[in-house]
Amino acid sequence: MEKIAIIDLGSNTARLLIVEILNDGHFVIIDQLKESPRIGEGMEQDGFLKPSRIRATIETLKTFKKLCDSSSVSNVIALATAAVRKAKNQRSFLDEVFSATGIKLRVLSAEDEAIGVYKGVINTMDIPKGIILEIGGGSTKIVQYNRRNLLNFETLPFGAITLTEMFAGQGLTTEQVAQKVEEFFTEKLSEIEWLKDVDPETQLIGVGGSFRNLCRITKLMKKYPLRTIHNYVVEGEDFDHTYSLLKSLDIDRTKRLKGISSGRADILPSAFAAINAFKKFVNINNITISASGLRTGQLFNYALPSTLDKPVSDVLTYSLLTLVEKYGCDLKHTENVVNLSIQLFKQLRVLHKFPRQYLRILKVAAYLHESGKSIQYYNYQKHSGYIILNSTLYGISHRDLVMASFVTANTAIEDINPLDWARYSCFVNDEDAEAVKKMGIILRLAEALDRSGVGSVANINCDILGDSVIMKTETVGDATLEKAAANEISADFRRVFKKNLEIL
Repeated sequence: MEKIAIIDLGSNTARLLIVEILNDGHFVIIDQLKESPRIGEGMEQDGFLKPSRIRATIETLKTFKKLCDSSSVSNVIALATAAVRKAKNQRSFLDEVFSATGIKLRVLSAEDEAIGVYKGVINTMDIPKGIILEIGGGSTKIVQYNRRNLLNFETLPFGAITLTEMFAGQGLTTEQVAQKVEEFFTEKLSEIEWLKDVDPETQLIGVGGSFRNLCRITKLMKKYPLRTIHNYVVEGEDFDHTYSLLKSLDIDRTKRLKGISSGRADILPSAFAAINAFKKFVNINNITISASGLRTGQLFNYALPSTLDKPVSDVLTYSLLTLVEKYGCDLKHTENVVNLSIQLFKQLRVLHKFPRQYLRILKVAAYLHESGKSIQYYNYQKHSGYIILNSTLYGISHRDLVMASFVTANTAIEDINPLDWARYSCFVNDEDAEAVKKMGIILRLAEALDRSGVGSVANINCDILGDSVIMKTETVGDATLEKAAANEISADFRRVFKKNLEIL
């Protein structure tokens, strides 16, 4: 398998991703490293990158290069953004980096950076109408899209570091600095004409380290049960509470706050002030966090070149197929089980009465139902449930992720552990537990009806007559094994659906 690396040298942070390229445009991250050399620090004075920051950056890049070499990386894509783009000594810095590390940095234009952020988001989130806000160390990107088409973008030439430095040394309290930043940021936003007419149904999507820190802080405060950042929704009152807390603390106390990166503590109040100003300006209360941005956008361009022209059409299915390949699942059998699950869902709708969006939950469970076999065959359903809950899945809400995990792991009525279920009470309730049981039976039936993995059962037609469900199967060849396996589930089917099951 080919391994590549993405290096993103931002004004505050340098990040390395090492990625394994799979077949058919899929990829998985296998290692990462983050340092905070702050290449953009002090640039506000004269526009030059400072020698101490250059030395720290080169040491960081040497470390990145060592990890790339030890990981047998064949291609390093190294990107530099706002600080290097604006630096008056850009050329000498790039030459010094190449001489010391062998890494050739490509300096992105403001447009390339904004579009890269957009591609990272649009290929990993199923949000039809959004406005993306990324507050970097030295610049701020704002991108508007609708129906997965980019409409407008703007890059402002200041970020968390420059906003912090702008009001430093004036003897102001943290709260006073935040107020100054809000006023300045609002003034600059008012100069962007298209930003004044944002549709109130638009979702605000936060990208970058400041938003990830916001996510971690609010999750810790709420004792949120999932570690996943991508698609986490920060509600307005949670942001307000966190912002108020941050403004009341000095830097030393801020560094000790759980969820905050030590390399970002001093600039986070300014970043949050900018976020607050933006929320007020566009009148959007909640923020959906994206763990994908510029680096992910570059990865899609490399692994799946078609995304250079248009985004992935089905984010969730693309993500699921990545995991199917990663965990070595039998693709033909997987697709048969998905197809049969969908058929059963539709044929039994009069019994389960689930809305159409529940198909997404069942689809995730069906695609990854046997991923746990990569850990161990015995009890693989439990392992599959764990994989669903802890893998990177795009295009699905956290609630649906939890539901899919339980559908896969708990396919018998007595298997839902009430203590496990109670951990996710912020997402699910007793009614959802009944839905999990019913979808678990549907998944078990679909898996049984492809027991041999060769597609012996092609189609299903269910007649619901009185207290019985008559399931007629259209077969290709001998389906004796499949029918026998499905009949073994009839007792559980009766307990869950209150109907007898007869398979023909």
